Amino acid sequence: MKKYYLLLIIFVLGIVISGIQPHDYFTWFLEVFPALLGAMVLIATFEKFRFTYCVYVLILLHALVLFIGGHYTYAEVPLFDTIKEALGQERNNYDKVGHFMQGFVPAAIIRELLIRRNVINIKSWIPYVVLCICITISVCYEFLEWAIAIFTGSAAEDFLGTQGYVWDTQSDMLYASIGAITFLLIFHRWHDRRMIREFDKA
Repeated sequence: MKKYYLLLIIFVLGIVISGIQPHDYFTWFLEVFPALLGAMVLIATFEKFRFTYCVYVLILLHALVLFIGGHYTYAEVPLFDTIKEALGQERNNYDKVGHFMQGFVPAAIIRELLIRRNVINIKSWIPYVVLCICITISVCYEFLEWAIAIFTGSAAEDFLGTQGYVWDTQSDMLYASIGAITFLLIFHRWHDRRMIREFDKA
């Protein structure tokens, strides 16, 4: 159990540090809220359904990405400003890391749920279903961003982080799709080994 408490401690430290003088607290809350909600769900369901440890690690990494984006806003993460200048890019692309993780990590979560709960009898359908669900999550998140932009007006600019890029919404969904596909193509066997080792299930 100690290793799980360690992840929780890192999570708490991450969100506390993220919340120290962020760009603005409204944007910070919007960005870190999904991580807070996810943590509450995982804690509440820990005894009923425990994921493989590697999935919890991936979830923590995703949360840390959100914490960094919440602290600086996705358009102003310093490291990616440096990368932008070094590569001659037109925008800070840290948000694409976030959207990649938005597909990569849910793919691991959904895949494990489907396999361990025997939701789908035909195993060859699992990657397709996982990808569809991940894309749906990405689409729903874009709907959420749209709704927030409508109700908060200019205050949502930092949350959206479009940086004037007209195809930002479409590219966000693309990166989430790439993240999900990357996990399904490259990490599925590793994930299977983890499930067999911890739960004798794959």
